[in-house]
Amino acid sequence: QVQLVESGGGLVQPGGSLRLSCAASGFTLDYYAIGWFRQAPGKEREGVSCISSSDGNTYYVDSVKGRFTISKDNGKNTVYLQMNSLKPEDTAVYYCAARASGSSGYGYWGQGTQVTVSS
Repeated sequence: QVQLVESGGGLVQPGGSLRLSCAASGFTLDYYAIGWFRQAPGKEREGVSCISSSDGNTYYVDSVKGRFTISKDNGKNTVYLQMNSLKPEDTAVYYCAARASGSSGYGYWGQGTQVTVSS
């Protein structure tokens, strides 16, 4: 069964760092792009970052450029989101999702991990 499991969230002070992990099972990341999304209370879900399966191309929403870095380890079938210089507005539930190569939508989603940035 295809599964995505996020981990690494928690409480951090402004300016701090966290690294989120997205562990995939039931499929290989070699043929899937992985995206990170977040949703804050009362707000719509927002795409944060993604990494492609074929060429490793990365994308970041403007608000996190220079602060967040997405990477993957195909051997561990895991994608990471390194988050530095965190701000209170980064507070949200963070989700990872998988999209098959050549597909337009993300077909698999994890359950999310909470990130809270507060003094």
